[in-house]
Amino acid sequence: MKNYYDMKPTEVRKLIREGKIEGPTSGMCAGYAQANLVILPKELAYDFLLFTQRNPKSCPILEVSDVGSRKLHYIADDADIATDIPKYRIYRQGELEGEYGNVEDFWQDDFVSFLIGCSFSFESALLDAGLPVRHIEEHCNVPMYKTNIPCTPAGVFEGNMVVSMRPLPYDQVAEAVMVTGEMPRVHGAPIHIGDPEVIGIIDIDQPDFGDRVTIRDGEVPVFWPCGVTPQNVIMNVRPDLVITHSPGHMLITDVKNVELKY
Repeated sequence: MKNYYDMKPTEVRKLIREGKIEGPTSGMCAGYAQANLVILPKELAYDFLLFTQRNPKSCPILEVSDVGSRKLHYIADDADIATDIPKYRIYRQGELEGEYGNVEDFWQDDFVSFLIGCSFSFESALLDAGLPVRHIEEHCNVPMYKTNIPCTPAGVFEGNMVVSMRPLPYDQVAEAVMVTGEMPRVHGAPIHIGDPEVIGIIDIDQPDFGDRVTIRDGEVPVFWPCGVTPQNVIMNVRPDLVITHSPGHMLITDVKNVELKY
């Protein structure tokens, strides 16, 4: 697998736009923030914006687009929302219709795009601190799980949080909490540490999204709020059409992670 760790976001977005990168973006463009994506019709945009404001741990907003625009003003000057993510998901009436390399053919003039902070953004900080990131080591997607942790409802949107999991040695958990806690705009500190059943996860070896990773002897599972939460919530609302990123396949922004600290 080619190493995109040291490449610039503009370079990687170009490769994604050209269809040359199709896999998860974890570990790419070290030091730069990555973003989850939700695209909704304007009639649902206010309720969803309110939902993100009431649930900032799982849905920290980095930018909201103008109505109908595929461009961004702040986090990535040359990005095209319809082409610059490796894999998108199309939902109709709350059901997954399919995954696509771009969504140009689905674009509507009333779309509003929400870019939400992603925990991939703090992974380079974990690595810099000498902490392991198992899914990067194992060249797979981060495991993500539906939980029993309720989000605060807003308008038509309600549902439970989704979390991402990274196993850590017991003696490194406190440092991971401190490192990620400094970055609340990309989910911040963990929401839960230890027994997964406490938050409704019955089988940690069967993630709802992403891939299973190895949990070694002497390690504890650590769970962070996840930007896939909106996809879980959207399934309850069942709108006519929603576009999201495919879990693990993010927009790589031009924003440095250090800019997202307190």
